[in-house]
Amino acid sequence: MPIVSRDHPEPPPPKPQTQPHEARGMAESFGVDAQRYDQARPGYPAALVTRIAAGGPGRHTDAIGPDAVGIASHVLDIGCGTGIAARQFQAAGCTVLGIEPDPRMAAFAQSRGLNVEVATFEDWQPAGRTFDAVVAAQSWHWVNPSTGATKAADVLRPGGRLAIFGHAYEPPAEVAEPFAAAYRRAAPDSPFHNGPARRPLDVYRAAYAKIADTIDATGHFHATEQWRFDWEQSYTRDQWLALLPTTGGLTRLRPGQLTGILNAVGDAIDSLGGHFTMNYTTLATTAVRDGSS
Repeated sequence: MPIVSRDHPEPPPPKPQTQPHEARGMAESFGVDAQRYDQARPGYPAALVTRIAAGGPGRHTDAIGPDAVGIASHVLDIGCGTGIAARQFQAAGCTVLGIEPDPRMAAFAQSRGLNVEVATFEDWQPAGRTFDAVVAAQSWHWVNPSTGATKAADVLRPGGRLAIFGHAYEPPAEVAEPFAAAYRRAAPDSPFHNGPARRPLDVYRAAYAKIADTIDATGHFHATEQWRFDWEQSYTRDQWLALLPTTGGLTRLRPGQLTGILNAVGDAIDSLGGHFTMNYTTLATTAVRDGSS
C-alpha cells in the first residue's frame, strides 16, 4: 500500500468525489506530533534548493552590470509545515515567509525562527507583498488547483519562479507489502486500504505533468520545466517507525490500530537485518512568471 503523506503529489481522495484540497481534516492532521514530523521527515536535495534560490529576478548586492546574478531573495513557502524546506532556503541566503493552515505546525516553525502566517493559501492576504519565488514542498495537492497557480502569479515578481516539488518514494516490497497487509487488517474501512503496496514512478510523474498543465493554463507563466533528482537514504527500524506515524494514512488512526501496523512493519525490517535503503526521487514542476501579464 502506498504511503499517503504530504510527499505525494495527489493522494487518493479520502472519500469518493472529494478532491485533496477539500479534505481539510487530512490536510491538517500532520500537526498531531509536529516535533516527530520535523525530526523524521527528510529534507530536499541541495541542488534543488540552490537552483531555485539562484534563479530569481533579484540581484546580488555585490555585483553590478553583466556580472550580476539573479537570486530569489524573498521566498513564499506555501504549506510550510514545520519549516523543513523553509530552513533550507534560509540557509541558502533567502528571506522566507511561510504560510501554514495548521497552528501546531506553524508554531513549531516559528519556534525555529521562521516567519509564518497561519492561513490556507486560498485565504491568505498578501497585502501588496510580492516575492522572487513561490514554493510548495509536498503541499500543492492541498491547494485548490483552479485558483492556486493564478494566486501564485499574483504575488510573484516578473521573472519570479513558481516551484512545486516533493518526494516520490516507495519502500522496498519486503517492507511495503507487510505494511499494506497490516493496514488492511487494522483499518478495513479506510479509503486507503485497497491501494497497491507500491506505486510506479510514472504515477508521480503524471501528477507533476498535470500540475504543469494547470500552470500553463493560467497564461501567466513561461519556461515550464520538469526537474528530477534521484538520491537514496538508509533507514534503521527505529527511524522508519518514527517516520510512518507522520504520514497521512496513519495520522488519524487510533493508537491500537497504529501499534499493530508498526509491529508488522518492524518485524519486516528486522527480517532485513534491521535496516533498509530507500530510493527517493524528488520531482519538481517549475515555471517563470511572465513580465507582461
